Amino acid sequence: MKKRKIPMRMCIGCREMKPKKELIRIVRSPEGDIDIDFKGKAPGRGAYLCFSQMCMNKAEKSKMLEKAFGQKIDQEIYEKLRMRLNEGEIN
Repeated sequence: MKKRKIPMRMCIGCREMKPKKELIRIVRSPEGDIDIDFKGKAPGRGAYLCFSQMCMNKAEKSKMLEKAFGQKIDQEIYEKLRMRLNEGEIN
């Protein structure tokens, strides 16, 4: 039997390729809203981050989410991500 192909995505913080299931998907909806996509199925443009605080800090410092989405990212999005990373809510 053939092995199933595992979808790989790049973390915008550390720039490493990892399996899609190991990353957090941040999505910009067609209306322009930015949120965390827990199921990975939300419509819109997606960007991926590792589950580490270090990658989160790198992405914020280098404004990689802004570059990925082509729009300004509110500080509340970063705070929401940090809160969920610290609480371990994201599986």
